Amino acid sequence: MKRKWLALAISGSLLAGAGGGYTAGQWFSQKDKAAPTRQETTGGTSNMPDLTKIAQAYQLIKSSYVRKVDEKTLVEGAIKGMVSTLDDPYSVYMDKETAAQFNDTLDSSFQGIGAEITKKNGKILIVSPYRNSPAEKAGLRPEDVITTINGKSTAGMDLYEVTTRIRGKKGSNVKLGISRAGSGKQMTVTVKRDEIPLDTVYSKMKKANGKKIGYIGITQFSKDTATDFAQQLEKLENRGMEGLVIDVRGNPGGLLSSVEAILKQFVTRNKPYLQIEERSGHRVQYVSKLKKKKAYPVAVLVDKGSASASEIMAAALHETENYPLIGVRTFGKGTVQEAVPMEDESIIKLTMFKWLTPDGHWIHHKGIAPTIEVKQPDYFDAQALQIAHILKKDMNNTQIKTAQQMLKSLGFSPGREDGYFDIQTENAVKAFQFDKGLPVTGSINQKTADEMEKSLYKMAHAEKNDLQLQVALKVVSK
Repeated sequence: MKRKWLALAISGSLLAGAGGGYTAGQWFSQKDKAAPTRQETTGGTSNMPDLTKIAQAYQLIKSSYVRKVDEKTLVEGAIKGMVSTLDDPYSVYMDKETAAQFNDTLDSSFQGIGAEITKKNGKILIVSPYRNSPAEKAGLRPEDVITTINGKSTAGMDLYEVTTRIRGKKGSNVKLGISRAGSGKQMTVTVKRDEIPLDTVYSKMKKANGKKIGYIGITQFSKDTATDFAQQLEKLENRGMEGLVIDVRGNPGGLLSSVEAILKQFVTRNKPYLQIEERSGHRVQYVSKLKKKKAYPVAVLVDKGSASASEIMAAALHETENYPLIGVRTFGKGTVQEAVPMEDESIIKLTMFKWLTPDGHWIHHKGIAPTIEVKQPDYFDAQALQIAHILKKDMNNTQIKTAQQMLKSLGFSPGREDGYFDIQTENAVKAFQFDKGLPVTGSINQKTADEMEKSLYKMAHAEKNDLQLQVALKVVSK
């Protein structure tokens, strides 16, 4: 083996539809960063169990199975079988081809749908769609369960097979069966794949209570994120920034080295900003050299799509400097993986450590609770509306119920929200269609449904409707 890498898996997940890239396990080299020591796993067999049974099974299948079996296939299957018995979605084996795709993750762009996924309780779960990605525009939400891909059930699939099936060329479509908590039914969502640029940092100067408040959003922690963050932070500071809001909502994580570089600009040396714990219980602490904190107040925006490296940032800023966390509870990813390249360029990525907050908390499967809980309006989580048949007066189904909820959020009162298409719902549909320049029919076809979804998407991305951001601006501008 040529090298070892310590991994902080974003959410043990994959960049669904990435052009060969996976975001689970973005690595920093042990040459560049001290890491917890462990017993060497290569060289010598003194501590190895008796492998006679494995060799016997191998020879039996190779020599006696009814059909000829490729030797490589048997070896690959044996390794996959061992890893799968761990029942850990973050521990995986990648063959040479998959490993090559995995190592392409840090490219400046990729083709796909732009959504982070993981496997939890046997289900394929969306951690977060990327900001302004095809997945987000199609209405996919954190915690949506992907049940089918182009009509094929995801039951029994691992993350890599799911990703292989979802990704594809720019301009092509993929149909995903989606189960959403509270919807009571399965939806089919068609997503058009596109080129997804990985511009991970964006900033703006805002006004609140007569003060200049800087805003920096981070969509994920890639190789250039820390440099871009530092440059944009300096520009805001040079413009007289009097407070800062850091937004990691929907950020599934990324390179630990990137989040470390950012934290070292804010976290003082009084506490470790991160702790890594081995199986033995031994802990390694990571400490900044910063002596003084920023002169201005800082707040952090988080949500259920904030995972792993984002949670490290949130926990560090809150527990070391008492900066407030605003939003809702985070995803909850608290383990660390090591990716070990094999001689044939395949990779075994294995969960080796836990990561702990500065105060020693393990947030795995728990997430981090905000210090100020703020929920967004209901339309932020509006369901996709796929129309199998035109919806019209006197019909009654769950699609109509969804449409009524959407109309109400858009300011066109349907009267009732129980799924029955009455005269008031029809009038609300006519008013919406008139307002958008559509044929005024009073019934809902796919074009009307698409326009309703677009309108809700636009509302959800209007700054005045972002309650979490508005609260954060007030907090740092006091």
